[in-house]
Amino acid sequence: MKSTRRDEGTLPANHAFVVQLSHDALGTPASLRGRAEHVVSGHATHFETLEELLAFMQHELATAAQSIKEA
Repeated sequence: MKSTRRDEGTLPANHAFVVQLSHDALGTPASLRGRAEHVVSGHATHFETLEELLAFMQHELATAAQSIKEA
């Protein structure tokens, strides 16, 4: 699938995540299991719902933003 966004080159590295889905994940919120890792910090978690995945990502992004403010 080709993206139509023009600003792809401006995506910050501290917003990058690797998400691995379980072999039995069906892509529905109830079956979305796997592991996520924040690329810059190396922090990782296992998740069993979309809400858990998004909560982890929001936490890591907020932590990264706070670190930038303090620097």
